[in-house]
Amino acid sequence: MFDLLLRGATLPGGERGIDIGIENGRIAAVSPGLQGEAHEEIDVTGCLVTPPFVDAHMHMDYALRAGQPRPNETGTLLEGIALWGELRPDLTMQSIYEYAKKLCLWSIARGTLIIRSHVDICDDRLLGVQALTQLREDMKNWLDIQLVAFPQDGFLRAPNAQPNLMRALDMGVDVIGGIPHFERTYEDGTLSIRQLMRLAAEKGLQVDMHCDEVDDPNSRHVETLAAETVRFGLQGRVAGSHLTSMHSMDNYYASKLIPLIAEAGLGAIANPLVNITLQGRHDTYPKRRGLLRVKELRQAGIAVAFGHDCVMDPWYGLGSHDMLEVASMGLHVAQMTGQNEMRACFQSVTTDAARILGLTHYEIRPGSEASLVVLQAADEAEAIRLRSERLYVIRRGAVIASAAPRKSRVMFDGNMFDVDFTRADLEQKIGK
Repeated sequence: MFDLLLRGATLPGGERGIDIGIENGRIAAVSPGLQGEAHEEIDVTGCLVTPPFVDAHMHMDYALRAGQPRPNETGTLLEGIALWGELRPDLTMQSIYEYAKKLCLWSIARGTLIIRSHVDICDDRLLGVQALTQLREDMKNWLDIQLVAFPQDGFLRAPNAQPNLMRALDMGVDVIGGIPHFERTYEDGTLSIRQLMRLAAEKGLQVDMHCDEVDDPNSRHVETLAAETVRFGLQGRVAGSHLTSMHSMDNYYASKLIPLIAEAGLGAIANPLVNITLQGRHDTYPKRRGLLRVKELRQAGIAVAFGHDCVMDPWYGLGSHDMLEVASMGLHVAQMTGQNEMRACFQSVTTDAARILGLTHYEIRPGSEASLVVLQAADEAEAIRLRSERLYVIRRGAVIASAAPRKSRVMFDGNMFDVDFTRADLEQKIGK
């Protein structure tokens, strides 16, 4: 007797007609024509069933504060940082908590049940750390939150960033962060990487570093990050986030850099929505776009994840924490329109992101946690194309969010037509 049985699922990769049996919050069986009864059975025939979406890069302590204390009129990274500096003195732990909790409700509805959030540690009060560690505990039955100690104003540049980072780790922050390109000099950026990597090795922690989030092709801190990863034996535990300078680098240097990243087992995290908006602001035309070399990194065997980065904050006034929107932007900017490439973009908000975050028991197989999303889509490409409805969001075997199938009604030539935009609808009404 299963607790929950999903009948007729389509799995990522194309397997169809698969039944998924769930017991005690875990996947007990995955098979076509699964025998057995269940307390609850859901027919998901024709629907894509996937593990939950993973946001590999988010700033929950900044979220939903767009327009505070005033709008970002230039739309630049530096004005966003300045606005956050103006807002920071007026923050309270409770306000950070409430805004971030609201974001979590949006995330659940979107099927985003795993979030890696950077949290600013340059405010000596560490309000963001207090708020998000409490929220992580309060939300643990609905979603998982990893926290990164992030020195927004520079690990060496901000007066108390170094002791504050240690305090944040003692308070339960999971991952060590940094921002070497924002230090006062290139040498300080290099030194910050070396100090932070040594600390990670000593404490046995993962690293996720904002790195080279600029248009300058000579910003090459990821090279140091890769070298220090190898030196300290941290392969598989380090990620470089943003890496936007890669879109400005010459091809010869990139041909040297990418194998170094692969050798170090570095994960790469792109943030398509936000960096397509922030980068290239000093250009006229042709205007550059801030996305790392997704295709080339993947071809070298490097895991590439996509993050949302910002949702309605001083840097980016849009967003609803929909990782399919993120995948769509990544697909378009990276020109990844082949069938396997579109599937790869879906993986960048699911399996590849999970790999970079070090998650286990994530796949749809017996023994894995029964956290799943049922999408109104036939496959990964259709899910991205339509930003498909999340028909069911399941957390450890329990349905925690649901939505009706999306459908529009069109009056045409005196008749009413139902339109749902899916391939199944097209094939039913016109034929294959």
